[in-house]
Amino acid sequence: MFYRPEDGHGLPHNPFNAIVTPRPIGWISTRGGTGDNLAPYSFFNAVAYVPPQVMFASTSAKSDRGDTKDSVAQIRETGVFCVNIVEYAMRDAMNATSAALPAGEDEFAAAGLEKVECETIDCPRVAAAPANLECRMTQIVKLEGEANWLVLGEVTGVHMRDDCLVDGTFDITRYQPLTRLGYRDYAKITELFSLKRPDD
Repeated sequence: MFYRPEDGHGLPHNPFNAIVTPRPIGWISTRGGTGDNLAPYSFFNAVAYVPPQVMFASTSAKSDRGDTKDSVAQIRETGVFCVNIVEYAMRDAMNATSAALPAGEDEFAAAGLEKVECETIDCPRVAAAPANLECRMTQIVKLEGEANWLVLGEVTGVHMRDDCLVDGTFDITRYQPLTRLGYRDYAKITELFSLKRPDD
């Protein structure tokens, strides 16, 4: 099968995000004039080592936020955000925070999540997350499409849960990262293998 996205695919559901998988989930927490916010984004990844940088993209809008959603609106306001890493055990809480709540309604409370303050920025974070990346926004880039925004940030602080540190490494099998697949599908990572590069 071949299709041009501009012509449509003719399938019951869009296959694009099923092809680009698995995708890590950036559970983005922000603070703004209307309060604290928490929302998951599956267009998320790390993009550089030195200095450490991450990105996420928001691809829709809410009527009470104009051309975007709460996360991007609050990052525009404050210039900071936190990425909370999602473990399999928190899948239901993560899913609950994907609801399109009115601006100012706290998703931490709606999902029954404890929040604590970040160290380097004025922002809340998910207390029980296996890791949190405190970030200062470096760029917000308008992408093609009506409500598509790319947010880039530099990591200014890193939290790692003690039980995930094993022999000096961050062991993801201790918490089983939740990843986004296509449609309404997800997967958890439980097994690892290593490959040596030709130049190692």
